[in-house]
Amino acid sequence: MEDHDKVYSFTISLPEWEPTIPTLWSAVKEFTAAHPEYVQPHNAMDFLSNDGGKTYNLCHFWSNFEIADMDFWRTEAYQAFFDFLEAKGGFYYERWGDAPVHSIAAALFARRDQIHFFRDVGYRHDPFQHCPSGEEWEAGRCACDPKDTFDYHENSCLRKFEALFS
Repeated sequence: MEDHDKVYSFTISLPEWEPTIPTLWSAVKEFTAAHPEYVQPHNAMDFLSNDGGKTYNLCHFWSNFEIADMDFWRTEAYQAFFDFLEAKGGFYYERWGDAPVHSIAAALFARRDQIHFFRDVGYRHDPFQHCPSGEEWEAGRCACDPKDTFDYHENSCLRKFEALFS
């Protein structure tokens, strides 16, 4: 990841359960309106929103398997964002989890090309699985069935992520 200037990586992406985060997106919009200097111009907003940021489509990178550059979490942007969210109380009174918060931060404060999908790394966390296919499956000598993968399931957000690069 360091060799390719990546700051965040994942294997599974899906929508968050909306009742757990009813006020998260309004807090995100409030923060970005107050701090536009932190929003990366070449961000991945299109992964998070289908309408330019007015609403949150609930897509997030599942944090059960994530690898991140710790320096990214130490940036002024992320620290200010986290402190702002903590002051809002959603970690305590709702269920703002690490997955949507990390995903939103990575998508807004990193360049879209700094986020990496580990296509070649298999990972299972019931009931979801990412299983490599083709050459990646063969090279990794994967034990999973490449036909049994969540990647292009109707509830997967991977297509949204891949659309950022088309």
